[in-house]
Amino acid sequence: MRALVLQHDHVTEPGLVGARLMERGYDLTVLTVVPEHRHQAPDVTFDFPEADGWDLVVSLGAPWSVYDESAVGSWIGGELALLRKAHHLGIPVLGVCFGAQALTTALGGSVEASPRPEIGWVEVDTDDPSLVGTGPWFQWHYDRCVPPPGAVEVARNAACVQAFRVGRSLGVQFHPEVTTGIVRDWLDLGGADQCVQQGVDPGELLARCRELELTTRANAHRLIDAFLDRVAASAD
Repeated sequence: MRALVLQHDHVTEPGLVGARLMERGYDLTVLTVVPEHRHQAPDVTFDFPEADGWDLVVSLGAPWSVYDESAVGSWIGGELALLRKAHHLGIPVLGVCFGAQALTTALGGSVEASPRPEIGWVEVDTDDPSLVGTGPWFQWHYDRCVPPPGAVEVARNAACVQAFRVGRSLGVQFHPEVTTGIVRDWLDLGGADQCVQQGVDPGELLARCRELELTTRANAHRLIDAFLDRVAASAD
């Protein structure tokens, strides 16, 4: 089974999500859209592959806003077209944070600024805990999804919709893929300053990531297993 993984920047890796997909028998093709030397100028030219031929598409997070093409880059249109085509072909899509925002946009929903940013570990209210558990889940976002027509909201909190399902696709606003190393890289790449601006202690955040490593891995495994077995395998 072939999974296309869209990694938008050089530090937001597939992490625990990718590891579980490989354990479930998927061969991952990971494409990095914006190379490291263009991180501060992400308007690169990128040719996305055709949607057909894949058994699964995963769109990961990114430090930009889907709706701000002047910042994110003109390549976002190519990704939206890919996600839209994959979904319409019945190819399951898993969108994570920015990827969930791209998924909702591609399918007729929208993205807007969140009333408040979320950085850190947060529990969510869920209508289907066997699909999306309460967490804690790692959050790092300034925007939020307005799910597309026909989508089923699965989880939420006071800040935003945290998970939605549409057909064989699933979008989650949180980051099930994170490892301590990924969070450390985000902090080193300007995230520490963002934390301070939001009243979050970067050192405490990283320490909490270490404390929750086993829980994080278990939660990610349960989410990916449920996504593959209940959403991706559905007849929708």
